[in-house]
Amino acid sequence: MTKLFNVYRVLALVVGVLLVVGTLGSVLKYLLEDGSGLQQLGDDLTPIWLVHGWIYMVYVVVAFLLAQKARWPLTQLALMLVAGLVPGLIFWVERRVVERLRADHPELARSA
Repeated sequence: MTKLFNVYRVLALVVGVLLVVGTLGSVLKYLLEDGSGLQQLGDDLTPIWLVHGWIYMVYVVVAFLLAQKARWPLTQLALMLVAGLVPGLIFWVERRVVERLRADHPELARSA
C-alpha cells in the first residue's frame, strides 16, 4: 500500500501540472489574436491534453485502488476523480487525501 500511496502522490502532481499547463495553453490559443507569438505558444501546447488524458486514466485506476484499500466512501473517490478535471483543485485534494490517509491508516501512508 505504501507503494500505491507514493504512486498516487506522484500522479496527482503530474496530472495537476498538466491540467494547469493545458488550461493556460488553451487560454492563450483561443483568447489571443491569431498569429501572435503567445497564441502560437498556446497552439503548440495543445498536445498536452493528450498526455493529460492518458495519465489521468492511470490516475483514475490508482485513486480507485487507494480508496478501496482505505475503505473510503464513494464521495471521497468522486472528489479525487473530479480534482483531476478542475485546474488547481487536485493540489488541495491531494493534501487532504494525504492527511486523511495518515490519520486513518498511518501504516499505509508512509513515504518511501
